[in-house]
Amino acid sequence: MKAPARRLLITDKSRALSATSRERRVSRTFVTLADSLVGDFEIAEFLDLLTTRTAELLSVGASGVILRAPDGNLEVLSSTSRQADLLEQFAVQVDSGPCIDCVRTGMPVSCADLATDGPRWPRFTAAARECGFSSAHAIPMRLRKEVIGVLSLLGTEPGALDDERLALGQALADVATIAILQHRAIEHGQQLSTQLQTALDSRVVIEQAKGILAQHGSLTMDEAFTALRDHARSHSQRLATLATSVIAGETDLDTIRIPGPRRGERRP
Repeated sequence: MKAPARRLLITDKSRALSATSRERRVSRTFVTLADSLVGDFEIAEFLDLLTTRTAELLSVGASGVILRAPDGNLEVLSSTSRQADLLEQFAVQVDSGPCIDCVRTGMPVSCADLATDGPRWPRFTAAARECGFSSAHAIPMRLRKEVIGVLSLLGTEPGALDDERLALGQALADVATIAILQHRAIEHGQQLSTQLQTALDSRVVIEQAKGILAQHGSLTMDEAFTALRDHARSHSQRLATLATSVIAGETDLDTIRIPGPRRGERRP
């Protein structure tokens, strides 16, 4: 076999293996999301899992979830990074951005390059640039005509999402929507506001624990969150429970570690 033909065969095999690996990761994600629905459903952890896996599978810089409260106000309930959280909070505050348009219309909104398409949302675009994002996509979380929120996707580089990734993102958003609405029904009419308040309370506790761990270990807030999340998962513990323990001083902070060098250290 000639060298070019051999290289072509190797490339084809590599692509096939990569596609198979991605399919397995997609399958595992939906299985994990389904498992969380039949156990003790905790909305904060469910949304953390959703955003983390969405960012990984769709190969975007960050992902987040914004939900609509019964009074019509929007609340940022999950983000994969501090910068994404700041940008989403800003979008809600100024009532502008792809995610806001998505919630209003119930339709997907995509901006492959904020530098050229961003004038539609001048304040959001300026904030996105400051946070290190160059593209933004918003996928509605809706069931029929009821829009309960938006799954936001933020890219650190300009670029559109192909139809396959958009379809996968919508499927993930649909699963989350059904999960949230089903949980509300199972709780015998418990209102979404109660769920949102629980998630917000968990968020406050987690943010406090992140600050404590960041200060203790000289970590960034993102590194502290990663360390907390990984520790909770490896010990089969709820993130909010671990955060409460950290705040109460019941957990040895030195046992919560983040892989790799800490801030200020050099890799070997």
